[in-house]
Parts: sequence; structure tokens; C-alpha cells
Amino acid sequence: MLGSTHGTLTTDSRRARAIACGEHPAQVVHGRPAEAGDLDVSGRPLYADVPDLDRFFRPESMAVVGASDTEGRPNTGITRQLLAWSERVGARLHPVHPTRESVFGIPCAPSVAALPEPVDLAVLLVSDPLPVIGELAEAKVKFAVAFASGFAETGAEGAAAQERLAAAVARADGLRLLGPNTNLNAFERFRDDLDGPAIALITQSGHQGRPVFSLQELGIRLSHWAPTGNEADLETADFISYFAERPEVGAIAAYVEGLKDGRAFLLAADRAARRGVPVVAVKVGRTETGARTAASHTGKLTGADAVVDAAMRQYGVIRVDGLDELQDTATLLARARRPRVPGPSATAAPAPAPAPARGSAVPRPEGVVVYSISGGTGAHFADLATEAGLPLPTLSEAKQAELHQWIPDYLSVANPVDNGGHPVGDWRGPRILDAILDDPEVGVLICPITGPFPPMSDKLAQDLVDAAERTDKLVCVVWGSPVGTEAAYRETLLGSSRVATFRTFANCITAVRAHLDHSRFTAAYRSPFDEAPRSPSPSFRKAQALMRPGQQLSEHAAKQLLRAYGIRVPREQLVTSAAAAVRAASLVGYPVVMKASGASIAHKTELGLVKIGLTSASQVRDAYRELTDIARYEDVSLDGVLVCQMVERGVEMVVGVTHDDLFGPTVTVGLGGVLVEVLRDSAVRVPPFGEDQAHAMLAELRGRALLDGVRGAPPSDVDALVEVVLRVQRMALELGDQIAELDINPLMVLPRGQGAVALDALAVCR
Repeated sequence: MLGSTHGTLTTDSRRARAIACGEHPAQVVHGRPAEAGDLDVSGRPLYADVPDLDRFFRPESMAVVGASDTEGRPNTGITRQLLAWSERVGARLHPVHPTRESVFGIPCAPSVAALPEPVDLAVLLVSDPLPVIGELAEAKVKFAVAFASGFAETGAEGAAAQERLAAAVARADGLRLLGPNTNLNAFERFRDDLDGPAIALITQSGHQGRPVFSLQELGIRLSHWAPTGNEADLETADFISYFAERPEVGAIAAYVEGLKDGRAFLLAADRAARRGVPVVAVKVGRTETGARTAASHTGKLTGADAVVDAAMRQYGVIRVDGLDELQDTATLLARARRPRVPGPSATAAPAPAPAPARGSAVPRPEGVVVYSISGGTGAHFADLATEAGLPLPTLSEAKQAELHQWIPDYLSVANPVDNGGHPVGDWRGPRILDAILDDPEVGVLICPITGPFPPMSDKLAQDLVDAAERTDKLVCVVWGSPVGTEAAYRETLLGSSRVATFRTFANCITAVRAHLDHSRFTAAYRSPFDEAPRSPSPSFRKAQALMRPGQQLSEHAAKQLLRAYGIRVPREQLVTSAAAAVRAASLVGYPVVMKASGASIAHKTELGLVKIGLTSASQVRDAYRELTDIARYEDVSLDGVLVCQMVERGVEMVVGVTHDDLFGPTVTVGLGGVLVEVLRDSAVRVPPFGEDQAHAMLAELRGRALLDGVRGAPPSDVDALVEVVLRVQRMALELGDQIAELDINPLMVLPRGQGAVALDALAVCR
């Protein structure tokens, strides 16, 4: 994985070095030293500056280094495109070339230092941009774009060259770099005759952004395109943060191959969530093959996909799989009138005050009504929508009676609403649509039109467009004709910036579900960074004393670690003789469990190193001898034998910490016990997160019902389980860079009101 772009040490290696010295390290936040208030207890940033990219996308002056007008040369075509772009945005373009007096009739400077004025943007058409960086810094250039390839995407040697380039940019105060291995997508011709909220586009592979960019041909506004390439400096997170602040941006669409900095991505997604700006992303790397391909293309790890997926859900990023889904979902979310967002400022202290939030949140109805001229079409769509989890409420008897004023009584209007043929010759069509949208339970109206049938389809399309203008609720149309040249589609529906028009049932359902999920998420969102701990708890020093770098802790030591963070463990004693075991059993109370304890033991059950249900002194003596004999036979070093309280009644869960290369420490909860690896029923989150996310983790489990009590079992103490998850999270924040792995398995969750007990624990130090 590529580390921080500000030097050759990765972020994790800097942090590890500081922790080894007993410190919490300072970080760099977008090129500036982080203040104490910017960092959480782990030394990770809580705030990131929003880069001012105005002069990148709209420079007043720009230089093209390596400019050419010799026909047949690649640089000539690029220079010509940049010249046309500069004229469109009103920028003065200065060609730079050491041997040319002019390029396309414009006087040419021999070097950056010889430019006639300071420039905002320098486009580098050179094979090795590194030697030019110093010149740009001296000339106080704000932004540079490096098209050159042959860097991290090519392997170790290229990655080293990219690190040198990134380090040079970091030393160049005030200079930001896009690329290397990027393209001309930022300098495309954007239509300026379209209205409505815009989509801002971010792609690491330029070709993958083409379908979204082409939406302009369907009347959908695009405002920006950021082709990030290898992200030696400017990265996806920078552009998300910037676009989230732009008033014209209704949604951000992203094609992501690899994230450079997990925390930077979370901070950017947090900013978008606070602003209520939807982020829709294709993130490749779900499969091993996809991950390998992405790594070879961009030179970055894709990260463990389950962690990436969970992190996106945590911050409201909508993950889709196909580019068609990216187009349609981003379009709907851009056009939907969002609930206005309340709450805390979009930046945490000590950041400057943000722009005003987009308003105050109001409850939004979520009911979906299907309006169709065909009973079969309505039933088909309703089946698919219900299966996908969209709420299709039955309309009230009063509402149905109202609709039957204009729709024959023999047609069903309960939902789907079957109109039998949309009225063409009078005012009934608009009345029907308004009546549906006026229902307080209805938030979305979807009209599937499987094929054109003028003049009815033309009138229906116009009535839907007009209704969308009169409401703040969402109006969607599925235009099923494979032709797509009909005037009702091309002119009426696509000419509206309020109606979301789809070509397939599936994409419509996916986008509407994303809209409802995001509206609900935004209305309830509270940033976890505002409440993240900034100073160590009293548990931290106790826990640090137990750490053994590079070693696995014994179960006894691992449980001491849990005790330090207030996590309940059974009554137990560590003994080194049979007689001591008998005394310990009488103090702990029969029945007891006896387990071998040693730093090298990972799976005691498989080795026969656990004895349960011991009820007498003789059984305890025999068990002690048997455990120590097995340990000698297996050549397992012991620090003693644990004599433990036996806890039987409860639901076995697992709670743990792992270290992700991209995001750092992560917290997992799932069904536990000896079948944990077989069941694989777990949920993961990236700290920091709050109690709501801990409950959401449990809701994701397939076996969640076990905690509610099944087959006569009492409900479990879910609140105690959530408390353990939050305490483990605190441990992950404070010790995550020192813990490679922590497993509490099983965590026995007792009946409601009785708590949860960590029966076993494994901890491996980094």
C-alpha cells in the first residue's frame, strides 16, 4: 500500500515509531501540521482541510510545459485541446518549450521561470515530471497535472519513483499535483445549457467515467470531472470534500479502484454526509481477480472489501456495482429534492466556520406508489420493488375513494394504481397524480411505461413532468421502449430536471432504494468525529503495561487487558500446581472450567487443553495433571492453568479487533463459539462510531434473532453486548496500532439484565 504522500515513511510507520516511544504522534493534514485538537486518541486526524480547487477547475492563467504544434505528435493534440478549453473557461494559456519561439501562434517561454506572469495551473506534457516540480514551486504555481505513466502502476521501481515525486510535491509549499498517470478528462467540454443540480464525477480510470459524462447527451448536468490517476498527491477524498461544498453539485459519482488513505476518505465522506450530498461509488476489488487488476493499474491496495463496504455504509456512501447503476442512481439522487440538513457544522473545531448547512431536517414519507396503465405492468413492478425492500403501502380507503372519482371502480387503486389508460382529453390525469402525491404516506411515485402508445404516452409523460414541478416528492418514470427516440422520452421526460427517468425496472428500484436509504441516513446523521476521544482513558496506561510487541498474549494476560477496559470476565485464578488448583476451585465455586494458559496457545479445544463441568476436588486434580501432560506432549509452554467460573446460559458471540491496511483498527461482532469460522456471520465497523452503529452491526447479523430469544430462550442482554462493542472500540482507538488481533470468543451474552462475560480471549501484539 502506498503511504502518506508527504515523504517516504507511510502513515502507519510514522505512527508506530511514535507509539514505540510512548507518544501519540502528530499527523499531517493536507500538507499542514495537525494541531492537538485535530487528532483523536490514536493520533489520527479528526479534521481535514477542504482544498481550494477553484483555480484548478477555473484557472485565470495556465502553462503547458512541453507544448507542441507539430502535426503528428501526441503533445500537439493535447495542446490543441487545452487551448480550446482555456478559451472556454477564460484562462490565459502560456506554452512552455525550451526550443520553440511560439506554439499555435502564442509566444513560447523557454522555462517555467521565464513565464510572463504567475500561473494557477501547469499541465506537464513531459515523460519525467520530477525535475519540473522545483521550478513550479519557485514560480508559486498552485496546481500541476502530470500525465506521465510508468509510476506505481508498473511495480516496485515505479512506486519508488512515485514516492520521490510525492515527496517533492510535499516540499513545494502551496503546490498540489493531480496524477501521475492521469488524462485530459478534467478539460472536457461541459455543456453549459443544462439546468438543475449537477453530478460531479471522480474516476481513477478515465474510460470508466465515460458513461456518466455522456449523461449530458440526455440532458443531465455534469459540473466537474476529476481523473485522479495514481493519486500521488490529490486523491479521491480531496475531490469529495471539495464537491460537497459546491452549491451546484447535487450528487457525487465516483469510480474507485483503490483508496490511498482510509481516514482521509472517511473524513471526506463525513463532510458530504453533514452537507447531505449523496456520494455514489463503484469500488472495484470485490473479488481476488478484481483486486489484483486494480492493484496493477493504480499501484494501491484495494483493502479488505468487507471493511471498505462497511466503511462506506457507515458514512452514507452508496455503493453500486455497474456503471449503469452509477449513472442512474447518481442522476436520481442529484435530482431528488433532499430533506434539508440540520445539525453540527460541517467541520470540527478548530476548523474555520463552514458554509451554512442546507437547512433543517424534516421527516420524509417513504411510501412508494406504482402508477400504471396496465394491471400486469403494475403487478410485475410491485413484485420486484417489494422483493427489493421498497415500502409499497396500501392506500387508505379515503384515498382510494378519491381516486375512483376519476378511475373506474372495477380497477384496483390500492397500490399499484391501475388507471386503465391515462386520461388524455381533460383535467383528470393531473388530478390523479396530484391526489397520489398529496397522500402524507407517499414519498415516491413510479410510473412504468413499457412502450410508447401516442397520444396517451405523450400526455402521460407531460402530466408526470408537470406534477414533478408541483411537488417536492420524487417522481420516477421507467421508459421501457428499446428505441429511445420517441419525443415523449427524448424531449418531454429528458427535458425535465425534476423527473428521474430510467430504462430498466431494476435500475429504477436500485436508485429509489438508495434515495430512501440516504434520506433516512442524512436526517439522522451525527458525525462520530465530533465525539471521538482525544485523550487516553485511565485504562490506557494499564493496558500498555500488558503489551508484548510481536508476541501473542496468554489467555490470562488477554483477560487482564479486557479487565483494564471494564469488560467483565469470569472469576478465575491462574495456578501452577494441582493443590493450588483445588484451592482455587473452592474459591471460584463449583462447577469450574480448567484451561491451559500460555502465550503460544491459539486453539485450546483442538488440543484437548480445556476441561469443563468439573464438580469435585478429585476431578480438578486429575484435570490439572492431564492438561500439563498434554502440554508437555505437544511441546506447549505454559504460564499456568486457569481455574475459571463456569458460565453456561447465554448466546455465544464474538467481538474483536483486527488491523486493516487501509483503515487501521476495525471492530467486528458476530455469532461466536467453536463454529465462528463456519458460520461467518459478522459485521464490521471502522472507529470512531457511536452506539447507533453498534446496534446497526447487530441488525446486520443473520442470526440476530438469537439475541431476542428463540425456542423458549429468554431475550439476551443486548445493551450489555453493545457496551462491550463500544469498550472494545475504545481499546481499538487507544491500542489499535499495538494490537494486530483481538478475539473475545466466546463472549457469553446472558439473559436481559445480567450482562455479558468474556469466557475466552486471544490478543496478538503488533
